[in-house]
Amino acid sequence: MSIPILAACQKRKRRPKLYRFHTFGDRGCPIDPRGAFRDNIRDFLQECADLHDDNVQGMPTWCTLLVHEARNFVVPLYTIEEEVTCSLRPYCDHCRCTGWSNHFLSKRKYHLIIPADDEWNKPLVDDVMDLQTHLLHGLIHCNGFGHLLCINGIEGGSKYLCGREIMDLWDRICTNLQTRKITIQDVSKKRSMDLRLLYGVAYGHSWFGRWGYLFCRGSFGVAEHNYARAIEIFSQLELEKIIEDYSNNERGREIKKIIRHYRDMSETQLATIKDLLRFMLTIKSRAPMQIDKANDAAASYSTSKPCTRITFQSKPLAKEKSQTFRKFTTVVANMDSRWPARRLEYAAEVVVNALKEKKSGNFCHGGMTRQDLRDAARLHIGDTGLLDYVLKSMNNIIVGSHIVRRTVNPTTRILEYSIHELGNGNALISRPLPVSAPVPGVDVYSDLVHLYKNVLLDYEGSDLVDLAAQAILDSKHFVKEWPFIDEEDQFLRFVCRLMPKLCDVESDQSKRELPPGEIIVVPLHTTVRELKRAVESALRDTYCITQEFLVMEISELEELDDGELLFGAVESGAELCVRGSGIGLENRLRYQGGADSWIVRCECGAQDDDGERMVECDICEVWQHTRCCGIEDTQAVPPLFVCSGCCVSLAPPKNDSCCAFQYCSPTPMYNSFLPQNFCQ
Repeated sequence: MSIPILAACQKRKRRPKLYRFHTFGDRGCPIDPRGAFRDNIRDFLQECADLHDDNVQGMPTWCTLLVHEARNFVVPLYTIEEEVTCSLRPYCDHCRCTGWSNHFLSKRKYHLIIPADDEWNKPLVDDVMDLQTHLLHGLIHCNGFGHLLCINGIEGGSKYLCGREIMDLWDRICTNLQTRKITIQDVSKKRSMDLRLLYGVAYGHSWFGRWGYLFCRGSFGVAEHNYARAIEIFSQLELEKIIEDYSNNERGREIKKIIRHYRDMSETQLATIKDLLRFMLTIKSRAPMQIDKANDAAASYSTSKPCTRITFQSKPLAKEKSQTFRKFTTVVANMDSRWPARRLEYAAEVVVNALKEKKSGNFCHGGMTRQDLRDAARLHIGDTGLLDYVLKSMNNIIVGSHIVRRTVNPTTRILEYSIHELGNGNALISRPLPVSAPVPGVDVYSDLVHLYKNVLLDYEGSDLVDLAAQAILDSKHFVKEWPFIDEEDQFLRFVCRLMPKLCDVESDQSKRELPPGEIIVVPLHTTVRELKRAVESALRDTYCITQEFLVMEISELEELDDGELLFGAVESGAELCVRGSGIGLENRLRYQGGADSWIVRCECGAQDDDGERMVECDICEVWQHTRCCGIEDTQAVPPLFVCSGCCVSLAPPKNDSCCAFQYCSPTPMYNSFLPQNFCQ
């Protein structure tokens, strides 16, 4: 494998810079920065990276080579500098969804990327910043606030690096460069389980919590206290209570077997579902050692009711070997897909409708090639990845009252999809399969999936637990903050917060919350005048809105002359309020949330964009969640939408009818499981 930067160094007869993967980013390795992030990242690129010959969309690109000590391979870490003023997408959607819409728009973004394994020996493509296949993709604004956009380890297809190694590297880099806050939108899954729910119940935090990422904001009006209360409800859910609640059904017997098995394995008492899940996640790597023991016990569980599947047998083809058919809903339940089940089922219905329309024509058969079927379905579904995923599984599948088969056309020798009606000249046979009940301990993840689906997602007869699970699932945004530290060295550090003049505030119609202050680092023997110049330089270098900013006063230093020394007059590490002129509020590149001002006021309590799908009322122009308005993700937004409030004002509801757009939310109100005055 030849990485492009290595080939370039060999051509120039220059020795490339190589660093150890597992120590890169440690204190002093490769650099020991003392300034703010905007300065540290420049030192990092100058000292630790080689400028790439080929840029990405005109943006300068650097490459740092990391050597994996244990397995002896080289990993390329690319850094791309994006100038906001030249970018096609200057604003940051991630800041807006995180609650940072009020941040001033930074002049530069830095993308730190480790491509997928098979891309290491290829030049970067122009759409590299839009790909979701990278092993690592982090975006950091030059003010030190950023976002971890993508991480893929072994589960994501990497042959060399696991997710924990990549996260360790990312955390060390952020610490070394002295970033301020980094967010992550946790939508990670494993075997169809949302890890933010699984790890939230087991450990009280998401998988990223082990690196210090804590609750940032929730979707659908979930506040931090809602999230904490939901975690508390699960932490107090006792196993004996679960066994009692499930004692009267088939699911309860399987759950009881799993609980009993892992209780017998544990040397400590497992009292709650939190204890059980944490123990199972701890011993999952030792699960194969338990297979023999579990198989020995299989006989005691073989008396369970055998599972049955529907088999299809066509009478004209009675001599052929009968096929086994499965319901698509069952297949979806076992899929480890990034699409929700309802979207997969909707796509399957679209495929069936296309086949039915084809068959209804004057054709000798209703078969369609994969490409023709895909093109027909694309008229209703634009996500080609979703269609390809569904079509791949559509063979001997029952969807509604039809069976979809995939066979080779004897004339054209091309694989075609065809559709058959159940009970129309076909015999359905319920044939038991010789499959015994799942044996606990054979596969720990299978046991986890069983508990996840039957306890965490669908608790027997308890709306309280269901609401808690939904609150955790609706909490996707997490953040890690690196505290501001005033080190004992020959420098003074201040957090300088820009305080606009009253006239500037009044002219800004959005009335936004003031953005965070900027970190300023100056030598020990700096005067007040020199500090003002340093603040001007930092703000001009960092934000578009302060391109021509002039410091007029610093509130905490009003009694000091410009020539006086700061040392001894003001404590290092203090927060200073800076006022001045030249703030470009007329500049469209003002805030990370964009120049448009739009109002979010949803029934769930959301007052700002949280990244979820929304719809705008055509009368009051207020945005609300489609989910809260009863519009499924698989449904298109109606061409004319009127919110419930405007419906009532236009036409008061009658007793015998309801407004077509009246609010009918499937979204749980989280205050039902919280104490009084606990919800906003």
